[in-house]
Amino acid sequence: AEIMRIRSNPLPKRLVDILCFLLIGVFLPVVFMFEIVVVLPAFHEPGGFFHTFTFLMAMFLVFNIKGNMIACMMIDTSADGEMVEPPPDHEDWRECEVCKKLAPPRSWHCKFCGVCVLKRDHHCLYTGCCIGHRNHRFFMGFIFYLFVGSVYALVYNSIYMWIIHGSIYCNWMTLLKLTCPMLLLVTGNFWSNMYLIFYSLNILALAYGSLLLCYHVPIVLRGGVSADRTRESKHKYDRGVYQNLRSVFGQRMHIAWLSPLIRSDLPDDGYHWTASTERRHK
Repeated sequence: AEIMRIRSNPLPKRLVDILCFLLIGVFLPVVFMFEIVVVLPAFHEPGGFFHTFTFLMAMFLVFNIKGNMIACMMIDTSADGEMVEPPPDHEDWRECEVCKKLAPPRSWHCKFCGVCVLKRDHHCLYTGCCIGHRNHRFFMGFIFYLFVGSVYALVYNSIYMWIIHGSIYCNWMTLLKLTCPMLLLVTGNFWSNMYLIFYSLNILALAYGSLLLCYHVPIVLRGGVSADRTRESKHKYDRGVYQNLRSVFGQRMHIAWLSPLIRSDLPDDGYHWTASTERRHK
């Protein structure tokens, strides 16, 4: 099994990466506390079955969102030319113009990370690092649980706001504040406005998670990466849905999605790739 390498400096470097990271890093724990302390007791009696079940489910979702996000940041998915020798004929390998080293197929140089990344997918703003061969699984886990958690929270928040506290929030001013957040600065009391900010962020998180899932899931299912542009490159490494999923989530892919702590070794080393049989015969 391949030894997992850890990045020497996993923290985001660019300002935009830092701000996006803080949005999840700070916003998520604050909203989680608000949901548990304020919203949940309005639905379920503390200590009861449904209160305990929902609390544990929320803990599970937050753990997976944060855990997968941290795993993305910590795991080094860069190419190490000294560890793996290129084949004698250098087939599909090319020289990186920046690193001045031979780079394996499907790897690309990231100007923000300053390294060549194995099976590079994209540079993620929220983790401040590149998503590639070794951390692709954790990125998919991050956006999946962000989507599930956002749906779960939005259901509770919507009932809490529009039904339980409908007398406070069911008015045109609430809709105006949600569509034009600047109004929050000039009208309404602090706590009701704070809740509207949380509600707006909840909607944004759901939209963000939905868009990313809709974009990335088809790419994973066809065995590609976001960087693929031509029709040929999009299907060049398509080995069928099962093998494509296994290439991202590893040999224990059936349970790997349950937690970032579950070990699931990848079947590929990230350096040697074989084009799909169907493409080779064309």
